[in-house]
Amino acid sequence: MIELAPDRLPPLTGWFTAGSPGAAALPEHVRAAGTGRWWADRATAPRALAVACADHVLLRGDPSALAPDALAAFGAHYVQAPACFLPALHGAFDRVVPWERMLYLHRVPVPVPRLPDEVTVRRLVPADASALAVLTRDAAWFHASWGGPAGLAASGSGWAAFRKDDPLAVACTYFHGTRYEDLACFTLPGHRRRRLALACVTALCRDVATRGHTPSWTCSRDHRPSRLLAWTAGFRLEREYVHHLTGQPARRGAGLPA
Repeated sequence: MIELAPDRLPPLTGWFTAGSPGAAALPEHVRAAGTGRWWADRATAPRALAVACADHVLLRGDPSALAPDALAAFGAHYVQAPACFLPALHGAFDRVVPWERMLYLHRVPVPVPRLPDEVTVRRLVPADASALAVLTRDAAWFHASWGGPAGLAASGSGWAAFRKDDPLAVACTYFHGTRYEDLACFTLPGHRRRRLALACVTALCRDVATRGHTPSWTCSRDHRPSRLLAWTAGFRLEREYVHHLTGQPARRGAGLPA
């Protein structure tokens, strides 16, 4: 596949459903935020299209239009695609692992939990970028969809629990769509089970609602803490689905160009 410049994209309405929740909001997020990359089998009248952001990829179109190693650029990614792409994925990588996922939508408003007196929950601002980078030193995935900690801090889409100037937990819009915003959160290991993540997520949900959007939440079916947090924060299960984790390219030398 070849990479497309953002100003050379085909109309997306025929490829991706507008106003979709969860990771399906990725195309809208990439187009608006300017992060991520677009790919197609050809520049003019493409038959297959891919959009990648952070470590997620959405595929659409006709997989028969792809060369055998066309998908090799998406090694070590979570791929969401119609079932017709599975043969192409299995041919491109040494392993393709199905991953059961759960999609929740925010349905029940909940109060912000009581926190220790020294902890304050507030919106992230650009000056918080350095502190955010320290908080997520071992969790760079958290701000990857915004291009890094500075991008997230400046986006207006993150809320954190601070003790003085130190963030202990943070929640953000991971994929910002036109109707739904898919959320993510992270808490320092030493401060978990203190309801800090719940406070951040609750504040973020209220913020999302003021934009006229609905928060969504996606997690692995086996991730019980994430499922419990979602339920406690007022999310309710909408549906289950499967995406696939890819391994290394099956053909040596294939992969993502610089």
